[in-house]
Amino acid sequence: MSGKLAMPGLATGALGLAAGMIGLGLGAPSFGAVAGVLAIAAGVAGLRVAQQLEEQAAVQTLVEEELRNVRAEARDTEGRLRDELQTARPADDPSFEDPLYEQDAPDPLIDDATGLFSENFFLVALDSRVAAARRHLRPVAVVLVEVVEGLPGDDPQPTDAALVTDAIKQTLREADTACRMRNGDFALLLEDTPENGAIWTVERIRRCLADSTNQLTVWAGVACYPAHAFSSTEILSAADEALEAAREWRQDRIEVALTAND
Repeated sequence: MSGKLAMPGLATGALGLAAGMIGLGLGAPSFGAVAGVLAIAAGVAGLRVAQQLEEQAAVQTLVEEELRNVRAEARDTEGRLRDELQTARPADDPSFEDPLYEQDAPDPLIDDATGLFSENFFLVALDSRVAAARRHLRPVAVVLVEVVEGLPGDDPQPTDAALVTDAIKQTLREADTACRMRNGDFALLLEDTPENGAIWTVERIRRCLADSTNQLTVWAGVACYPAHAFSSTEILSAADEALEAAREWRQDRIEVALTAND
């Protein structure tokens, strides 16, 4: 990219050098004047290239810093959720029994069948992501996904959750979050993602599943902050309504929530 930016200055400087050589060989002052003008133009072009490179470097630095902040916030959120959702076992009550604290009991923040985060994690993470999106003036998308098999001819049946999990893990970015809800649906939190990006993410998941088997149907509901709602509760409700609309089709379907003004 920097080479392309420098080409005008290099070309102008080359012309100035050629004009200067011609003027020197012919003893023509006019060629010397032309060479001087071209040299000035080459200097200006070089200055502009330097400024553009500095601006690009500054933008790249800001983007990298923002990504680091997002990832750090995601890690902090996970740690806070574990502290909030895992109550410490009372040390002074020997009669206290709770399967949550059995050594082999599943992590309440992790879905045991898929290894994805659970609905408990999703609900608190959604609050955190919406708050962060509001602070940084960036969009965040919520996608609810249901994958079934048997359509269009038979009644839909739940598909292998591990198959869907693999497709989601191959598609999502590091800053995104995938969860498994109690009803078996999948919930995605897509960082810095507007409506179009969320739709494309679902389409990539659908294509990944289609490469594995052609017997699956993917339904998805999409809702985004701030386009469709302004609170985590409203966004989740909007995504759920969009998923219900998608379920009315006996084929792959992605429905987007109504805008906040509708």
